[in-house]
Order: sequence, then C-alpha cells, then structure tokens
Amino acid sequence: MHSEVSVRLAGNQEFRFDLASAEPMAHEEGRRWLDEQFTRLDCEPLRASGKVLLADKVLVVAQAAGSPLMGDPQWSRDFARAASAALARPVVRVDVPAMAVTF
Repeated sequence: MHSEVSVRLAGNQEFRFDLASAEPMAHEEGRRWLDEQFTRLDCEPLRASGKVLLADKVLVVAQAAGSPLMGDPQWSRDFARAASAALARPVVRVDVPAMAVTF
C-alpha cells in the first residue's frame, strides 16, 4: 500500500515523505512522538477550549517545525511516520497556510 505524508508551508514550500521503505510506527508510538514534539516546540492548542485533536497536533507541530526541521532528514522522517501512525492513514496532507489536514 502506498504511504506518503506531504506538508505545505508558507511560501508554497512543499515537503513530501514517501514511507514505502520506512519502518512503520505503532499508533501509540506515533501519538507519543507527536506529544513530545508538541511540548518541545512550545505549541499552543488551536481551539479555545484547549482540546487538542490528533489532526490539530499534526498541524501545529508541522507549523512550529517549519522549514528547518522539515528539511532535517531524520526529524522529518519521524514526523511523517508519527503522523501516519497517529492518524491511522496511509496518505496524509498537511497544509499549514490553509490550516488543514486531509487524507
């Protein structure tokens, strides 16, 4: 099955991560990795209620990471693996300027 994560940042920068040869993460491992990055990057919840949905977490972590971390081969591969695992979707598209995550 085809597995890919793509991230579009401001300025139409786009990053694509083909996960065909990457070892998959378990669902809980992906959630935990995203939680750690959410905290490490000082991300803020998108919703006024403070509730953070998994898709929101993927979006704000990608936004906080920006080009520097998306351009880092190890970090971006782990991000892609975690996003795919946490969302339980083989194809994930993160569009930071549109504030959207689609499958």
